[in-house]
Amino acid sequence: MGDRETCNHSEVTDFILVGFRVRPELHILIFLLFLFVYAMILLGNIGMIVIIIFDPRLNTPMYFFLGNLSFVDLFYSSVIAPKAMINFWSESKSISYAGCVTQFFLFALFIVTEGFLLAAMAYDRFIAICNPLLYTVQMSTRVCVQMVAGSYFCGCITSVPQTIMTFTLSFCASRTIDHFYCDIRPLQRLSCSDLFTLKMVSFTFSGLIVFPTIIVIIVSYLYIVSTVLKIPSTKGRQKAFSTCSSHLGVVSVLYGAIFFMYLTPDTYPELSKVASLCYTLLTPMLNPLIYSLRNKDVKEALYKLLEKKSTIL
Repeated sequence: MGDRETCNHSEVTDFILVGFRVRPELHILIFLLFLFVYAMILLGNIGMIVIIIFDPRLNTPMYFFLGNLSFVDLFYSSVIAPKAMINFWSESKSISYAGCVTQFFLFALFIVTEGFLLAAMAYDRFIAICNPLLYTVQMSTRVCVQMVAGSYFCGCITSVPQTIMTFTLSFCASRTIDHFYCDIRPLQRLSCSDLFTLKMVSFTFSGLIVFPTIIVIIVSYLYIVSTVLKIPSTKGRQKAFSTCSSHLGVVSVLYGAIFFMYLTPDTYPELSKVASLCYTLLTPMLNPLIYSLRNKDVKEALYKLLEKKSTIL
């Protein structure tokens, strides 16, 4: 035990990312899966950003938030996927200490920001449906910018202390991370420090992030449903619900994957990796698909952009 205590975090120069514990012949299959999903993420989210920027009809608060959501999805998946794919072909499967810190911080920053952005989008739909006459006032450009900036700020103030506390632990057990990226639970398993304070801080931050955002989303949709049900025409109700269905789909995918991930016991690390895969890669891939397939404005803007490109060619 004494030897373990003499080895502290300052002596760790790198970590080893184990990845998925599968037969070597399956590595190529998993690599191709990662490559396909990441290519779809790049195509879908960059495409969504381009459509929103270049189509003036999408110059509204809802699409301003959606553009930022695509930006966040693009970057937090890029923090994970390229390194994971490189490690499929690497003998050492290593990541530098600084690289692990950066990956941990950026992923925490963007995933928390996404949660607050989704809450802001729910509030936007609430104002649009329940108070349409006040929509342009209550969701002005200034308010929207403040809400997005606030989302990034919340992501930053929660990820900084989490990162500092995690990487001031003593990593004396091993430097082998049983995961495909630097996540908090696998890193905790490497430490011989007292984890009580870190776990309490993590639990507190999780509560401060998850519960307020979920409450905003739930309360917003309770008011939305109540208002929509008062609309006399079936067509009117369908139109109102259609503007919310894409957002609800995105919320369900993200929070479903996160809850599955953190409710999975530590005794099943491979299942935990699959759950992580859902919200690190599948969610950023599905978000633009959900919005493009279920949103008439986005589909029309995409067709218009493709027609313009074909005319130029």
